[in-house]
Amino acid sequence: MQCATHPAIETELACSRCEKPICSKCLVHTPVGARCPECANVRRIPTYNVQPAMMRRAAAAAIVAGVVAGGVWGFFNVFTFFFFGIIPGFLVGYGVGEAVALATNRRSGPPLQAMAVAGVAIAYVLRVALLFTLDDWVLRDLRLDLRGLIAATIAVFIAVGRLR
Repeated sequence: MQCATHPAIETELACSRCEKPICSKCLVHTPVGARCPECANVRRIPTYNVQPAMMRRAAAAAIVAGVVAGGVWGFFNVFTFFFFGIIPGFLVGYGVGEAVALATNRRSGPPLQAMAVAGVAIAYVLRVALLFTLDDWVLRDLRLDLRGLIAATIAVFIAVGRLR
């Protein structure tokens, strides 16, 4: 007999509920036997199910958290040494990741991780803009901003980790 979904594939397997012929590509293992995808009622995990309205809330949270974190990071980072310049990376990453998670009812997944990365990027850009306006001698070239780039990289990893 031929698979109902893939007619070019021969099979000896049938759904344990509806008796429709299924191949190894179609079958879904369930506690009561092999079933077709329709009878198995395959759904996405609710944690990863992100609707467009939830994406808009995530984007808004990432922007707001990025602006707030970037403003605080830029204002207080003028007076710090190398080690204390990296610690804000942990705080910015945690803050942006947690803001996106709270705005989306603790949902997770790659689209929300991308929103968190965008929030961290906003924070870093705002920090650089504040450093240029507050104290021009601190940052004349982005290549000299090693501690800021390290902190931003740490922030990205922390924010993405909050949304796994």
